[in-house]
Amino acid sequence: MRRRLIQSTLAVVLVVIAVFGVSLVIVETRTISNSAQERVDSEALRLASIVDSRILGAEIVDSEVLRTQVTEDRYAVIRIPGDPVIAVGTKPTGDVIRSTAKGEEGESVTVEEPRSTVTREVGRTLLIIGAVALLAVVAAVLLAVRQANRLASPLTDLAETAERLGSGDPRPRHKRYSVPELDRVADVLDSSAERIARMLTAERRLAADASHQLRTPLTALSMRLEEITLTDDPDTVKEEATIALTQVERLTDVVERLLTNARDPRTGSAVSFDLDEVIQQQLAEWRPAYRSEGRAIVSSGKRHLQAVGTPGAVAQVLAALIENSLMHGGGTVALRTRVTGNQAVVEVTDEGPGVPTDLGARIFERTISGRNSTGIGLAVARDLAEADGGRLEMLQAQPPVFGLFLSRTPPPTKRLPVDEDEPTVR
Repeated sequence: MRRRLIQSTLAVVLVVIAVFGVSLVIVETRTISNSAQERVDSEALRLASIVDSRILGAEIVDSEVLRTQVTEDRYAVIRIPGDPVIAVGTKPTGDVIRSTAKGEEGESVTVEEPRSTVTREVGRTLLIIGAVALLAVVAAVLLAVRQANRLASPLTDLAETAERLGSGDPRPRHKRYSVPELDRVADVLDSSAERIARMLTAERRLAADASHQLRTPLTALSMRLEEITLTDDPDTVKEEATIALTQVERLTDVVERLLTNARDPRTGSAVSFDLDEVIQQQLAEWRPAYRSEGRAIVSSGKRHLQAVGTPGAVAQVLAALIENSLMHGGGTVALRTRVTGNQAVVEVTDEGPGVPTDLGARIFERTISGRNSTGIGLAVARDLAEADGGRLEMLQAQPPVFGLFLSRTPPPTKRLPVDEDEPTVR
């Protein structure tokens, strides 16, 4: 591109120089030739006037007298009737410029000048024009190189930016070039880089969330399948298989929830459900793990609460809190249900040391952990709770108390009796 810009600029300059330079040379040549002819004509008239004045004054007219009156490099011939021809100067050879003037006494004066003087003056003029043209070409090349660099360097930068985007580096450069068209391309590339960065972040977040959320259900499912392989009792096999199928359904629900959150975290599918069923399900799933650690998990509080939310998402939130207590807490883990206003609250607490004071509410941020874990579980749990209009909070740091707030099912509206004569609207 640089070479093309330089070549095109140089071609334009050369065309302009050729058109105007040739025209200028022709005009200057004619001007110099006309000027030389006018000088010879003026010289002839001047000598004729001098000869007239000397003849009228009866003065001598010869070459010695007129020699000082003839300009150097010129040749003059004076013809006076009845007198010999008077020649002044050296007769030029080759092409000459000639002019003849008549005097009042009948004499004639012819002045000649070699045309080589005109040629020399035209040559000097051509040399000046050529020097100016050369300077114009050099200036044009320098300007063309500067302009080519100004246009080509941004295009190289934009090409590198596009290559970086293609190689998986979506960092925007936010670099502009004071050229509207190039700045527009840079804006589009930066916007694309930001979109790609968001997409990559969402993809990595989905992968991290999936690996974290699927770990516990897969572990529980593996335990159930191991129980099936170790027993020959058909009833036990049936019971464990039923539980395993439940675990598979939960895995499916986990994947669907993660995909839904990845597309739009605000999208929820809240329904009315029995909170006791979700809590009892979690207790049944986690008791074996707590029993193997020599710990207990219990529930208390208000029963038969109807909450609004997605049962699978609520189960995942409770599972994250219970697993967090198993890994980082101590003693008995208690799930307490209560009512506050129009909300149902599930509190999860244990007898461990709790959340370090330097973390505080940051415990819900991604990659933040007080016990060298991934720091993803509580962040995902909060996102799941908020997706259905609930919220997850840390009510107390030491000992730890986490509260899951869910909207309660609104009381059913009292239906008015329907007149038998009126049609029923369905």
